[in-house]
Amino acid sequence: MMASEDIGSNLKEQPQSLGTAWYMVVLCMIAYLFSFVDRQIVALLIEPIRADLHISDTQFSLIHGLAFAIFYAVMGLPIARLADTKSRPVIIAIGIAVWSVATAICGTAKSFFQLFAARMAVGVGEAALSPAAYSMITDAFPKSKLGVALGVYSMGSFLGAGLAYIIGGVAIDMVTRIGIVEMPIIGTVKPWQMTFFIVGLPGLLIAALFFITVKDPQRKGVVQGDSGYSIAEVFSYIGRNKSSFTAHYVGFGLLALVLYALMSWAPAFFLRNFELTTREVGLYLGTLVLVCNVGGVLTSGWLIDVFTKRGRTDAALIAAIVGGVGALIPAALFPFMPNLTTTLIVLGIALYFASFPMATSAAALQWMAPNQMRAQVTALFFLFMNLFGITGGSSLVALSTDYLFKDEQSVGFSMAIVACAAALIAVVLMARGLAAFRKTVSDLQQA
Repeated sequence: MMASEDIGSNLKEQPQSLGTAWYMVVLCMIAYLFSFVDRQIVALLIEPIRADLHISDTQFSLIHGLAFAIFYAVMGLPIARLADTKSRPVIIAIGIAVWSVATAICGTAKSFFQLFAARMAVGVGEAALSPAAYSMITDAFPKSKLGVALGVYSMGSFLGAGLAYIIGGVAIDMVTRIGIVEMPIIGTVKPWQMTFFIVGLPGLLIAALFFITVKDPQRKGVVQGDSGYSIAEVFSYIGRNKSSFTAHYVGFGLLALVLYALMSWAPAFFLRNFELTTREVGLYLGTLVLVCNVGGVLTSGWLIDVFTKRGRTDAALIAAIVGGVGALIPAALFPFMPNLTTTLIVLGIALYFASFPMATSAAALQWMAPNQMRAQVTALFFLFMNLFGITGGSSLVALSTDYLFKDEQSVGFSMAIVACAAALIAVVLMARGLAAFRKTVSDLQQA
């Protein structure tokens, strides 16, 4: 749908003032917010979906993880190829419209396979956002301010996740009071299905704002012209720098697994182990994410800028390692806490540190590749992040709960095991890749 040679021809690349650049970042952040609301709302709906569609934790994890990730990964690279050569705001606008409509379509699902297919369409739309957004933001800001700018953008993911819990909890409570609704054409709509309509359709307004108000910033650095870099050239470049890309892709992918293992199953953990309503769980987790995750991603962006000003070209990886180490102990301890308050505090600390990679992964990639290769290497990273993070974090916890513990009440122990193992491996891998990463950055700067 985005393959046209004329896509976005009405929006040419233009130099931008700092004010215009921050407007673009804020709007990208809001789009990211909406994407995470649409992506994460399903986690809060786990119990009514399981009951209504008669599915297990493992099947639910496929809806939450694999269904979203598979088309996100498949479509990410060709869309990113367009983002390296065509109008990035228009590509983002189309992506937002697709995922917003697809989220609403989730509300029409009557079976596991229908919901699985709708979630795949959500992944297709969201694949358009981050590769293009990272590329635009890098072109709009000087390197000394890039960490904070990417941190503000990445903050949208956790604002969205937090609001997904809070708004989702309130919306679920509201539509549950209303009960089952009969709608034209669609037919019977249950409360969990109505929730998808409520959170999905407002995204169309953000799509319109992107199309109308955002101008594509002028590309900086090594630019290939209208043709950009081919996918073959991208893979060749990655192959020449395989040690640094392995440390980044796999290391950050595993750190994403830590985050998603905790966030995807936190609603189920609290619903199953504490006497809480869905609305209460949404308010508790939403507040936790808004404070801890947003704080974590902003801290990591600040750390990148601090290390960069000290001359460290590996600043992004160092900040990520700090996050991985910091998440280990609280991720291991939270399911053993004696009451709700201490559980929320310890889980909040784990989420704070687990959020560090969201900004650092993006910053590292922008330093590792030429300009018109950035969106494509970012899309490949998202393939790893989705396979390891969204799919792995969701499915490994479910498999552990269903087949290792064989007790849905033990989901917290599954979360702890998966998160700690992934964090430990990621930290070791990234620490070993620091020297290779510095060499890749240095070689690119001298090109």
